[in-house]
Amino acid sequence: MDTTITNNQATPVWNGGNKPLEASYGKMMMWFFILSDALTFSGFLVAYGFSRFKFIESWPIADEVFTHVPFFHGNYPMYYVAFMTFILIMSSVTMVLAVDAGHKMKQKAVTWYMFLTVIGGIIFVGSQAWEWATFIKGDFGALETKGGRILQFVDANTGDRLALRDFSTPIASERVQHESKNGIWFSSEKAHTSFNLAEVVAGVKSNDNVLIRTEMINEEGEKTLLSRAATLDKLQDAVQVVEGANLIQNEYGSRLFADFFFFITGFHGFHVFTGVLINIIIFFNVVLGTYERRGHYEMVEKVGLYWHFVDLVWVFVFTFFYLV
Repeated sequence: MDTTITNNQATPVWNGGNKPLEASYGKMMMWFFILSDALTFSGFLVAYGFSRFKFIESWPIADEVFTHVPFFHGNYPMYYVAFMTFILIMSSVTMVLAVDAGHKMKQKAVTWYMFLTVIGGIIFVGSQAWEWATFIKGDFGALETKGGRILQFVDANTGDRLALRDFSTPIASERVQHESKNGIWFSSEKAHTSFNLAEVVAGVKSNDNVLIRTEMINEEGEKTLLSRAATLDKLQDAVQVVEGANLIQNEYGSRLFADFFFFITGFHGFHVFTGVLINIIIFFNVVLGTYERRGHYEMVEKVGLYWHFVDLVWVFVFTFFYLV
């Protein structure tokens, strides 16, 4: 029997045209962008995973790297990073509430929830900038060997990490006084570390309770601690002092860790910063009643898709860099 099609038959979900799958052109393009960006982040994280697996024995331990909290001195591993993650997730919640209020055409509610979303994004970006500054500056300092290995210092009595300033012995002859006549020399040379190699070595030799901890991780999952005799012997391999981390040096361990950290968290931070700027524009459009006059808040929904995406990506970045 032949099949007939009547006019009152339901229209198929996928019917082509300007709104395939009942989605507008803007939504479809946002989904295409999210998919392509997800593949980009996936490639970065896979590369990070392979590098970490290859150098697992010398990879920095996150609990020993991210231990700082603004305005507080002490060892608080992962506390502030967890706070940043919480803030970003809560901003995603407020974005959901903004989209829902937009569907109900509640302008004041959308305004309020968009404002909270912007504030959450600003707090996260500011926190990430502070974390970068702390990571770059460093807190303890270390020595680097000829082979690029990092030597950290530990108190033999307490087992606590020692900063270079805790034991280094200043040597007057090792410092060049900054005078106007050698200003060109100072502008052409790289910045001095707080203590040079000779001062650190002298400090270690004069303090029997200072031991070296290498970047190699033992079977207990901890950095390898050398004996006093091995410490003095290992000093001969040191060639320079390292403070903080950059794309060339890293006092926390493997240089690749710093490279990936700056690149991946920076790339994600750029996404969040861009999202904050877009959210601010949308916020003012809501206040001015732009979407009320259009009769819909679809733009809020499209921006919400992007914001949820950057939140989800951070969950993976947080897991790879801080938890695993």
